[in-house]
Amino acid sequence: MIDKSLTLKRAHISAMERHINFMAPLEACGLLGGTHQVVELVLPVKNAAESRTRFLMEPRAQLRAMEQIELEGLELLAIFHSHPKGPSTPSPTDIAEAAYPVVNIIWSKTGRRWQTRGFIIEAGLVEEVALNVEEL
Repeated sequence: MIDKSLTLKRAHISAMERHINFMAPLEACGLLGGTHQVVELVLPVKNAAESRTRFLMEPRAQLRAMEQIELEGLELLAIFHSHPKGPSTPSPTDIAEAAYPVVNIIWSKTGRRWQTRGFIIEAGLVEEVALNVEEL
């Protein structure tokens, strides 16, 4: 079972948010690498679906990101993607297609502001996890 929390720096949140804003109104996605549930690397990945309601990581870009994580001696800790029109929880598609035993970070819009929530998705079950953001 995955740890029930993930630690990120404010700079990691900012990097994800920049990518999500750049891709809006389409869904954006990417990978987070690190060790011991502490994020060290944010890697945006192209959404091959180019959709407002679905993401599909472009296979070559996803492979390059995973190789970079491995080359830096890190582990895949999380996948992030946006729900520009909500919801703030995993969609049925997110649950059905969850393929990696990592934290899933979902960015959703509340008014004009993005919010983030983390989830573990295993065997069709969803459990929320804490996202601990350090200000450093």
